[in-house]
Amino acid sequence: MKLLVLTDTHLVEPGEDIIGLNPSERLADVLDHALEHHPDAARIVILGDLTHHGRAVQYARLRDLLARVDIPVSLMLGNHDDRATFIAEFPDAPLTTSGHVQHVVELGSHRLICLDSFDADATPRHSGILCEARLAWLRNTLETADGAPVTLALHHPPFLTGLDGMDDIRLRNEDELHALIAEFPNVVQLLCGHVHRTISGGARGTPYATFKGTCHQTPMYLGVAGSDHSIDEAGGYGVVLFTDDGVIVHNDDLAPRGAPTVDGHSA
Repeated sequence: MKLLVLTDTHLVEPGEDIIGLNPSERLADVLDHALEHHPDAARIVILGDLTHHGRAVQYARLRDLLARVDIPVSLMLGNHDDRATFIAEFPDAPLTTSGHVQHVVELGSHRLICLDSFDADATPRHSGILCEARLAWLRNTLETADGAPVTLALHHPPFLTGLDGMDDIRLRNEDELHALIAEFPNVVQLLCGHVHRTISGGARGTPYATFKGTCHQTPMYLGVAGSDHSIDEAGGYGVVLFTDDGVIVHNDDLAPRGAPTVDGHSA
């Protein structure tokens, strides 16, 4: 089973840009590449920050861009989104009884659990939370997974990355999430957005991966304060394979690359 992972699309109104870049055009380029090279994907997940300001016109633009995508798409919320506006524009989005944008996707023998870490009243601003209701839903969902391998997807990383500015606005109650994960050894992978960089590692025994945004990226500023550093670097997306042996996470950039030669080496 193959999952395509996009994140941080940050769509804006027509005529607007982010650091001189057109987020809609950038997302369209990523979708074109992903659909051309991975038409066999079982699902696409977009890990939040769907829009830059959470406005209805921005969600409408996302809906237009996704209209041509035949692969099922899971949409998640990030700190730049607005839950009420998103639900109004995507009324068919799956919700929990508490009104959060969370759901489960079966990918063969694996389970993908999509979580809603958006916090409208976040302090510090742009940080995330999994409140009591969301964690209770997650516990129940894990209990009913019958031991199937589970990958958790959420916008805000529940771990440090070394990018101080982004670490300051990560998931605030990461300890609670990791305590819950520790009760369920079938949680085998974390997939996160938010940081606009490709990073992999492990957090308290659970492997994780973050991904480049489709538009602008975060520079390699280790130990630097502030979360508003952005650079014009090629967008990308993840290609996650769910196998009998576990989870394999690939990343594909849209940067120019050499054409393959006959023997398979890059030119």
